Amino acid sequence: MKYLRQALVSLVILTLLTGVIYPLFIYGIGKVFFSNQANGSLIEKDGHIIGSSLIGQQFSQAKYFWSRPSATSGNSYNGLASGGSNLGPLNPQLVSNVQARTTALESNNPDHKPIPVDLVTASGSGLDPEISLAGAEFQIPRIAQARNVKPEQIQQLINQTAEYPLFGLIGEARVNVLKLNLALDQLSLNLTEQK
Repeated sequence: MKYLRQALVSLVILTLLTGVIYPLFIYGIGKVFFSNQANGSLIEKDGHIIGSSLIGQQFSQAKYFWSRPSATSGNSYNGLASGGSNLGPLNPQLVSNVQARTTALESNNPDHKPIPVDLVTASGSGLDPEISLAGAEFQIPRIAQARNVKPEQIQQLINQTAEYPLFGLIGEARVNVLKLNLALDQLSLNLTEQK
């Protein structure tokens, strides 16, 4: 009976520590020091939440940067279905998907430069909000033509919104597609007001 009592007391103490106190402590730290991240890194426009900087969105209009393809089933960028495509490099379905995406990019982009791999393959999560700088720069001619804007102005936006590797070592240079598209809309608005 003595061992049973000790076991139950240990269970209650550890449950309180690891199931109540520790989670509340971490929640408090998140809310105080990392409130934006703890709330989902939401992005607002005109007082309305339009997305998160952590989850990609699908853009299909020629005047916007397009995200990486989503591997989620059902609706694209479905956060509940996060996960990679699990298709191996020799899988016929992956080859077919990449060929279809390549054809779509070639038909919608006037300059037929080599297509960066991140524009035709899904990420590990299937929800990547970012594309490589090469992926963004590949799309400049299409967007410049659709918006009647100088390519240099779009390149400048890419440079301003780019995120670079941590300490120059960890990760690769990339740009958040939603933030970049919002900057594009602001650029168009500014140019319209100047006329």
